[in-house]
Amino acid sequence: MKSYNEEINVNHSAHSLKKDVDVAYKKLQKLHPRLYQYITKPILDYKFDSLKNTIVTPLTSKQFYEKLAPVISEVRQGHITISPPQKLFNGKERKVLNKKKFEFYALDFEYLNDSLWIVDTRGLDSTIVGSKAVKINGEDIYKLFEKYKKLFSSDGYNNTFQNRIIASRFSGFYYKDKGFVDSLSMTLKNEDSLFTKMFRRIPKDSVKGKKKEIDSLAKKPKKLTDQEKKDLKLKQKQKKDRDYIYGFEKDRNRYTRNLNFIGKDSTVALLKIRSFGNGNYKKFYKESFAKMDSLKTEYLILDLRDNTGGRLDEIDKLYSYLTEKEYQLIKKSEVLTRQPFLTSMLSKNSSSFVKIGAVLLSPFVAIHNLFKSGKNDGKTYYSFSSANLKKPDPLHFKGEMYVLINGASFSASSILSTNLHANKRAIFVGEETGGAYNGTVAGLFKYIELPNSKVKMNIGLAQIEAPYIMDPDGYGIKPDVEILPTIEDRLNNIDPELDWVLEDIEVKKDN
Repeated sequence: MKSYNEEINVNHSAHSLKKDVDVAYKKLQKLHPRLYQYITKPILDYKFDSLKNTIVTPLTSKQFYEKLAPVISEVRQGHITISPPQKLFNGKERKVLNKKKFEFYALDFEYLNDSLWIVDTRGLDSTIVGSKAVKINGEDIYKLFEKYKKLFSSDGYNNTFQNRIIASRFSGFYYKDKGFVDSLSMTLKNEDSLFTKMFRRIPKDSVKGKKKEIDSLAKKPKKLTDQEKKDLKLKQKQKKDRDYIYGFEKDRNRYTRNLNFIGKDSTVALLKIRSFGNGNYKKFYKESFAKMDSLKTEYLILDLRDNTGGRLDEIDKLYSYLTEKEYQLIKKSEVLTRQPFLTSMLSKNSSSFVKIGAVLLSPFVAIHNLFKSGKNDGKTYYSFSSANLKKPDPLHFKGEMYVLINGASFSASSILSTNLHANKRAIFVGEETGGAYNGTVAGLFKYIELPNSKVKMNIGLAQIEAPYIMDPDGYGIKPDVEILPTIEDRLNNIDPELDWVLEDIEVKKDN
């Protein structure tokens, strides 16, 4: 660990860094099936050669990363990620850090009115909500934004993705940029006044802990009867089951999936899906669509704003409840290897358990991969289960649909939206998605660490695309009704996209 931390901070020779550039490009060429979808090979060759020509003096790993990332972002494939190596902490250091909470990480930012705003503080000083971020540790926020935009890309040419992603993950981008810090200052603007706010690492739940201690001294805990113990146990089990099904996000005290009904009756349902990641999605969708069916819900609003994607199997299951005809969610996926699962499992960042399992099971995985893959017109394809023809679920929703989208609707969200849009299943409201209409390279990933700089790369292995194509290539799903929220909307607790939908539904009801 000590040698690693020293290695990432030393100046690496220009020769060794040029070798890392070659490794990075060769890995992309070997693994990425659509490397030249948005940029021609001669142009990308030229950019990598030009990068090598600019490396004439020794650089640290971070300095090298800041040169390499903008070139890789020119590929315009949003699932290729690149990160600088970060300092490692030993067990004792992590234990000390875990006892403290960095206030800066509790801030939620959003990019509105061409600026960065604090829209939530998750329990900290709420008086700064609605403040515009101007500077951080003396650096202009706008300049930081422009710097971070060069380090990654969306899928294709759309320009809605980067501002939203940088804002929603601003603390992460800042950490990548500056490394570990104990405190920082932010210059904020509220109406016409400028002020500075300090953010520090503070003991976790310090105030809450003292309050609990005082409460425990003030009164003895009530002795529960057997029936009360039984009721409490049942309540705890029900909460645990609900947390699993709905996908509880502990750090934000909210659920990933939510079903609510708007208005006095059950005519209008709002299905908010924050990601296609955690929880028991099969049970959630089964319960939710059974409920809508029994209540005879007429309108469904699917909210995919800020949903950056997740499991392919989940959107496949959800789509089965949104269509009334047989469907094929995605086509067979173009790959550059007939062993994509083994390639992914043997990544450098895979746990020893996964690697051992991959080696032991490799004969079976290899046979399975070969069975699921094949060649056509000189290209290799892999067939995920979502490429199979399927029937709609018997409980599929039969009413009218609206879909709320924005620039942070990405990856799986865009695959789902493409299917709904192409089949004219819904009215789309909001902002162009960050994910491309014509698919993305994802599904399985290969993690790589460059040998000299230790810069990390994640490369998608499979082209995931719906059986529908839009011209021109390289843009997201565009809304039928474009609505962009403002900071005034946030301060007044107004949701303009949802409000438009509800007004449109009222007009339809009246007619």
